[in-house]
Amino acid sequence: VPVEEAAGNMLFNFGVGSNYFMEIAKFRAARLLWAKIVEAYNPSSLAYAKMKIHAVTSAWNQTISDAYVNLLRSQTEVMSAALAGVDAITVLPFDSAYKPSDEFSERIARNQQLLLKEESHFDKVVDPSAGSYYIENLTESIARQAWSVFLSVEEKGGFYAALKEGFVQSEVGKSSQQRMDAISKRKEILLGTNQFPNLNEKVSEKMETKSAKRCCSCTQAPFLSLDFTRGAESFEELRLYTERAAKRPKVFMLTIGNLAMRLARAQFSGNFFACAGYEIVDNLGFESVEAGVEAARKVAADIVVLCSSDDEYAEYAPKAFDALSSGKEILVVAGAPACMEELKLKGITDYIHVRSNVLDTLRSFHSRLGIC
Repeated sequence: VPVEEAAGNMLFNFGVGSNYFMEIAKFRAARLLWAKIVEAYNPSSLAYAKMKIHAVTSAWNQTISDAYVNLLRSQTEVMSAALAGVDAITVLPFDSAYKPSDEFSERIARNQQLLLKEESHFDKVVDPSAGSYYIENLTESIARQAWSVFLSVEEKGGFYAALKEGFVQSEVGKSSQQRMDAISKRKEILLGTNQFPNLNEKVSEKMETKSAKRCCSCTQAPFLSLDFTRGAESFEELRLYTERAAKRPKVFMLTIGNLAMRLARAQFSGNFFACAGYEIVDNLGFESVEAGVEAARKVAADIVVLCSSDDEYAEYAPKAFDALSSGKEILVVAGAPACMEELKLKGITDYIHVRSNVLDTLRSFHSRLGIC
């Protein structure tokens, strides 16, 4: 097949994520590499080295919780694609993760593109990021890494051979697992899902289609398929279990001591447990641990979170533990104080802090509370 015919009839489909500058550089690197490849076949004109690209906004980072945030994600994605000079763009409707898109969501998806074209004039400048030191260096870095991967695949006998061997799936799986871990630990934020969730939202009331793990082919293939699980699905599963439980768990903030620290840790803890759909009972502060425990029992709290400063935990945590020892409430300390090991020796074993794996911790509380 002549290189002109082959290259002239190819269309490349790309997903586009929310890493704004990285995505711009990704498309630019792809065009650079494709031009080099076509050029090696000595086409009659370098015009055949132009890469035709269709970009689709990401489904991986869409969420059911606080779904209108999906509009913000897809808008940065379509901006990246447009600035990178792709030929065609598809914007997924913001509600496609949990229901068939309707007239409203499809109109908004179309308008996201029209806004950039008609009001921001993104179609008037060719490669506006050219000359940017950061994006140019990022483009070169991506191109070098991509070429290295390309050569590794060729050494294995080509893409199909690497696919049958499981190399491609393994490499993609490693990258996917890293991002899943980052979401679990809140190093990567999905607003409204693993950070700052809407306490009053009911996920189950919105879902019209069951979220399912999709494979990359509808037919049986002689090799492993890819996992297309969305990043938010594990957290959404926790909320669904909570909503279907006989009793919604109640988390009580026992705030005491240093004003700034107790308020900050109460906010952190409230966001932490709200990711699983638990009911949060916040407080301004108590004069004594005993008063806080009494108030927690009046509202029938399942979890009592002690919110204070690191220096004060040595005093307050043992008192709270002793006061709660006669009941079924779970005591949690907000933070990782220097006296943690001493407190653990006294039986205080539950702590939440910025280094916690939020997903695994919440799954543990689900199990202990008999939710799943």
